[in-house]
Amino acid sequence: MVLSKASSQSDVSIHSTFASRYVRNSLPRFKVPENSIPKEAAYQIINDELMLDGNPRLNLASFVTTWMEPECDKLIMDSINKNYVDMDEYPVTTELQNRCVNMIAHLFNAPLGDGEAAIGVGTVGSSEAIMLAGLAFKRKWQNKMKALGKPCDKPNIVTGANVQVCWEKFARYFEVELKEVKLRDGYYVMDPKKAVEMVDENTICVAAILGSTLNGEFEDVKTLNDLLVKKNQETGWDTPIHVDAASGGFIAPFLYPELEWDFRLPLVKSINVSGHKYGLVYAGIGWVIWRNKEDLPEELIFHINYLGADQPTFTLNFSKGSSQVIAQYYQLIRLGYEGYKNIMENCQENAMVLKAGLEKTGRFNIVSKDNGVPLVAFSLKDSSRHTEFEVSDMLRRFGWIVPAYTMPPDAQHVTVLRVVIREDFSRTLAERLVIDIDKVLRDLDTLPARVTEKVAATEEQAQNGGVVKKSDIEVQREITTAWMKFVADKKKTNGVC
Repeated sequence: MVLSKASSQSDVSIHSTFASRYVRNSLPRFKVPENSIPKEAAYQIINDELMLDGNPRLNLASFVTTWMEPECDKLIMDSINKNYVDMDEYPVTTELQNRCVNMIAHLFNAPLGDGEAAIGVGTVGSSEAIMLAGLAFKRKWQNKMKALGKPCDKPNIVTGANVQVCWEKFARYFEVELKEVKLRDGYYVMDPKKAVEMVDENTICVAAILGSTLNGEFEDVKTLNDLLVKKNQETGWDTPIHVDAASGGFIAPFLYPELEWDFRLPLVKSINVSGHKYGLVYAGIGWVIWRNKEDLPEELIFHINYLGADQPTFTLNFSKGSSQVIAQYYQLIRLGYEGYKNIMENCQENAMVLKAGLEKTGRFNIVSKDNGVPLVAFSLKDSSRHTEFEVSDMLRRFGWIVPAYTMPPDAQHVTVLRVVIREDFSRTLAERLVIDIDKVLRDLDTLPARVTEKVAATEEQAQNGGVVKKSDIEVQREITTAWMKFVADKKKTNGVC
C-alpha cells in the first residue's frame, strides 16, 4: 500500500514560484522584510524585474565591454570570491596584476631597462586611476614649492572642457582648481596652444585626452608636449603631462603605432587606461602607469609585508574583487598583439560602415573623425522640426540605446548622437541600426514638430511685443533645452523606483 499525505501550506518546495503567494504580494522596497522567502522565489522575482533593463549589447552609449568568451566568464566566476587585497592568501593573483602592469607599460613605451619592473597599479576603473595620478602630481608639486619656500595652497590643473566628469571630481574632492580650455564650433577637443597659455607656476599638470568621450577624437599630445617643453625652458618650470587614455590606450598601439602620445614624449609622466573599455574586460578594471619611480612620491605608497618581501600598494579603496584582474590577464595572453589589432580593425571598419550608412540618408552631419576611438558621432542637418533627442528617444522602440547630448562650452549649442562601436557590434548590427534610424526619421517626418512649434510661437509673440528676433543659435538652444526638459519629465512619470 502506498502512503501519501497532503503537503502543508508551509511546504513550498514542491510549488511553482508562479503558483505561490510570493508573486501575489509586493516585496518591501525600502525596508528589510520580516520573513525569509525560498531561494527560487527570490531568484525569479529579481530576474523578472531585471528584464526591464535595457539589453547591454544594444547599449551603444557605453564604451564598457559587454561580451567576453565563455572560458573567461568561467575564470571570473571561479575567482569571484577572492578579495584582491588578501595578498598573502592569493599571491598568484597579485603576480598576475604585476604582469599586467608590465605588459601595459611596455605597450605604452615606458623607458624600462632590462629586468626593470614597471611602476603602476590596477584600479576599479579610470576614475580611480585618474585620482591616483592627480594625487601624485599634486604631492610632487607641493614638495617642490615647499622646497622653494613658495605657497603651495592653490594648485591647478589644465584640461579641455571635453574631459570626463572624473576630472571634475578630482578637482573638487582634492581641492585643485580646474582650468578648462573651451571648445568651439568644429573643434571639440583641447587646443594645445591655448592649454599651454593657461599654464602657470601652480599648474600641477596638463591633462590630455586620448579619445574624447564626445566624439572619439585623439588630442594632439605631441604638439602639447613640444609647446610645453618650450614654455618650461622659458620659465624654468617643469610642468608635466598626464594622458587620459581611458578609451584610446588599447586602440592607439594597435591601429596607430607610429602616433607619438605615450612615454616616448618626455613630459608624459603618467597614463591611465580602462581595461573594461577597449581592454575588453567587463566593468571594474582600470590601470595607471607611471613613467618611472621618481614620478610617484614615496610618501603616497603604503608597504605590506607580502610573504617575507616588501609589497608596495597605492589605491583609494581597500577590498576589491580579483576576477577583473584575472580577466585582463586572460585577454592579454589570449589575444596578444595580433588579436587586439584584429579586433580594433574590425571595430574601425564597422564604424566606417555605420558612417557611410548615415551619410547615405542625407540627413546627418558626421561630427566624429575617422581616426580615433571607433565611434560615430553625428547631428541632424536640419533640426528645425525635430531634434536629436527625439531621434534618441524613438530608437528605444527598437531596443537601441543611443545617447543624445549637447557639447560642452563654448559649443553647447551643438547637439549630437553617438554610437560606440565595441567588439560585439557586428556589421550586421551596424546595417540594422541604419535601417532603424531611417524608419525613425520617416516616422518623425509624419509627426508635428511640437517643441519647435512652441518655441516658434513664443518667438512670434515676442516679436509682436517689439522684442528683437533671436538668432538661429539661440533658437536651437531653446529647442534643445525644451526637448531635454520634455524627456526628463517623461522619465520622471514613467520611471520605475
